Amino acid sequence: MPSQAALLIGGITHARKEWEALSSILTLKEFPSGNREEFIQNCKSGEYDDVVAIYRSNTSNKYTGNFNEELLSVLPKSVRYICHNGAGYDNLDIPGCTKRNIAVSSTPVAVNNATADVGIFLMIGALRQAYVPIAAIRAGTWQGETTTGHDPQGKVLGILGMGGIGREMATRAKAFGMKIQYHNRTRLPAELEAGATYVSFDELLANSDVFSLNLALNPSTRHIIGATEFGKMKDGVVIVNTARGALIDENALVAALDSGKVRSAGLDVYEEEPKVHAGLLSNPRVMLLPHIGTNTYETQKEMEILVLDNLKLGVEKGELITQVPEQKR
Repeated sequence: MPSQAALLIGGITHARKEWEALSSILTLKEFPSGNREEFIQNCKSGEYDDVVAIYRSNTSNKYTGNFNEELLSVLPKSVRYICHNGAGYDNLDIPGCTKRNIAVSSTPVAVNNATADVGIFLMIGALRQAYVPIAAIRAGTWQGETTTGHDPQGKVLGILGMGGIGREMATRAKAFGMKIQYHNRTRLPAELEAGATYVSFDELLANSDVFSLNLALNPSTRHIIGATEFGKMKDGVVIVNTARGALIDENALVAALDSGKVRSAGLDVYEEEPKVHAGLLSNPRVMLLPHIGTNTYETQKEMEILVLDNLKLGVEKGELITQVPEQKR
């Protein structure tokens, strides 16, 4: 039997065979359900003392909660890799992992297409304020209070965070005849810009007809869009967020929607999921989805395979394919 182990927290839906194939090099352990207290007790009892790598599934948070200082402090000293199934990893204490010499990977590449597709869906829905006729026809009132929408052609799509998802958003938006501007901490090489215009953060706020958030959530980006930023935007701007809810101060967004500063919004993510702000639920100009950006068979399988590839490479060669950028820097 292998002397080292891997621990799966949560479940694997599409790549169970690939997980089980790792038994040739690792003892496989699982924590498929339970609660945080049970997991902590398992750690303290020595059950996981041979675990070198953790597969953190996209459902693991409901069993263990955030991997914060408390949880990291009880992990066995043998753990060297946490392979997280998700593009966002704000529920992991990355500085704490780094301090403990635990390398962390996420799944940024696998989610790009599906998330960008949902972003465009929300953008068009918000421009056309599609929720109103969707609700009306199901209620038997035909178009109901449907108002005239707006076309994407000729509009400026401002992308905050021109990573993989942001670039896929840009590619799709160009097909609608939109002009692309973006802001990153650092400008992209010309070949990755692909015709998009790099501008300052304030210029992006001022120029965008549609403002899309496509960046990671961390302490420096929490509430990066709030009342001050809305004040710098065009009157009637459309907001799209498929990244993380807490990038936006939701109270400020609701106020901006109520005042008309923000004409409409398309949201797949929220500050306190699964709770949704009452001011968003009650506003018919807002398109809402329940965080389904990556919820396709193809993307879910690709994410699971990428997690396993990271885990295997970590154990065998001490490297990760998609290590989180904070650690790579």
